[in-house]
Formats: sequence, structure tokens, C-alpha cells
Amino acid sequence: MEVNLFPPMSIFLGFVLGFIAWFLMRYLVAGLYTVDQNERAVKTVFGRAERLGAQTTLDDPLAEVLKPEERERYCYPQVRVIPPGGPYFKWPWEKVYKVNISTQTLNMAFDPEDPQANLGGSKLSAVTKDQLDTGLTGQIRYRISERNLYAYLFGVKRPIVHVMGYFISVLRERIANYTAPPLVGDAGDNTIASVAGISINDLRKNLSAINEHMERDCASSAPRYGIVFDASLITGIDPPHEVESALAAINTAHNQVSSDISLAQASADQKIVQSKRAVEIETLNAHAEVEPLRALAEQLTALRASGAAALAAYRRNVRLKLFREASHVIQEAAQ
Repeated sequence: MEVNLFPPMSIFLGFVLGFIAWFLMRYLVAGLYTVDQNERAVKTVFGRAERLGAQTTLDDPLAEVLKPEERERYCYPQVRVIPPGGPYFKWPWEKVYKVNISTQTLNMAFDPEDPQANLGGSKLSAVTKDQLDTGLTGQIRYRISERNLYAYLFGVKRPIVHVMGYFISVLRERIANYTAPPLVGDAGDNTIASVAGISINDLRKNLSAINEHMERDCASSAPRYGIVFDASLITGIDPPHEVESALAAINTAHNQVSSDISLAQASADQKIVQSKRAVEIETLNAHAEVEPLRALAEQLTALRASGAAALAAYRRNVRLKLFREASHVIQEAAQ
């Protein structure tokens, strides 16, 4: 009996066609991808990102905020960024990393490694220059930098952890050393300035300045970690409960003193304005009295230059006018 050790040709062709179909679906059709409008993508070939020649982030103005000692540490290659659109194609040995570049909001007290830290991510503690343990609340707005995707994707393992740690360290350093700018016109030993020198009051009154300072100091997060801070929004600073009533009393007294000083300054300014106005009025009155005398002197000088007869005639006319207007005339009798 003859036994056929090879499968029929139809089965063999079925295997071949099945393999071809599987290959096409697995590596060709599945290799198509698209990039959304709020996304950017980077493709790697055998694990190496496609780069733009020898260009690095140090060639980009983004790195101008780095300190000289940081430039070598945060020197990342510039990669080819795939814009929105598609469909694009990738080979099996290629991998695509998509990144959402839209602006995102995050609570500044959020800890990516421990969500229960900072009172469950609701309040961040910071110590002021007068050793008060305050609670900070607020948000930060950030987005992934399209110009430094290599740092975000391949530079660090968890960029948001590094960025939040960097932001919190800068914020705590600012809170611990913050001193309010002196008021315009204040002297160095001004009593009101010394009362206002309590750091937590300074912080509360200058939240906008602190937010601007945080934006400037955190500008290096883009070349460092590939994340751009769009805004820092500190909305509240809460003192410890044991000093809150004392601070409220100090604020009340300070507000009362400030109000009294403002009223006194307004009254003084009003009196100064009135005095200036009175001086102006008296000056104008003096000018009004002097001008006729000056005009008369010029007229008499011109008459005198015309001759002695002209001046005598002028004197006679003036005397006649005076006699005509007078009701009584007293004349000295001739001796």
C-alpha cells in the first residue's frame, strides 16, 4: 500500500495564502496610522528616534534660559515631528509615539507618585520667612513642548514627576525668601512698612507678582523636561489656625492706620492745592495792578521824548479831568 507523506497541494496553497493574508493584515494594514489635530508624533527605527541631522536643543532659542552649567546636561537631539494628518505608514521595526500637546490643568498640590500626599492633593505646605507653615492652593497650566519632544519621550522616565518636583521646589524657595517690595515714598524705618513686613500678609497682597515670578523661574522646564508652564495660578494662602486670629487683628489695625494715613495725605494734598491756587490768584492780581503802571510809565517816557511841552500838556489834561470829576477842590492859597 502506497502512503503519501506530503499534504495535498490545495492544503499547501491554503497555508501560503493564509500566511500572506496574515502578513498583510499584521504588518501592512496595521502599519497605517493617523495623528489628531492636538497630537504630534515621533517615529523610532529599531528604537532610535528619527533626528534632524546633528541639530540639538542648544541650537534652539528654547535653551537660552539654561544656565551655562546646565547646557551640557540638557543637550537633547532634535527629532523629526510628524504633524497632524495621515494616514501614515510604518514598518514592523518602526514604532510611533504620539503626544497630546494641548494645554492641561493640574492642581499644584498633586503628587504623581503618591496621590494621598499633600492632604490628598488639595493643599501644598510651605514655610514662610517668619517660620509659618502655610497651606497653598492653586493650579498650574502646562503643555508638552513640540520643540523638545525628545526630552519628554526619552529624556526622563516620568517627566510630569520631575516637573512637579521642580515646580514645588522653586515655589517653596520663593515662599521662604519672599520680601514685599517697598511702597512708593516709604522710608526705611517707616512704621507701616514694618507692620506690613509680616511675610504671609506680603504673600497674600502680592499673589500676582509671585505667579509672574514662578513663570519666569520655571521657564527652563521646557529645555529640561520638554514641558512648558503656561501659567501658575496661586489662589490661596492659608496660615496656621493658631495664628490666624492674630493675623486678622494685625490686618485690621494695619488697615485702620493705612486709612488714617490716606485721609491725612488727602487732606494735606488738598491744602497744598488750595495754597498753590491762592498764590496763583494773588500773583495774577499783582500783575493786574502792575501792568497799568508799566503802561503809564512807557507812555510818560514817550511823551518826555517828544518834548517838555508835550509832558506839560499831558499833566494839564490829567488835572482838568480830575477837577471835572471832583465835587470839591481844596487848593493851597498863594503866599
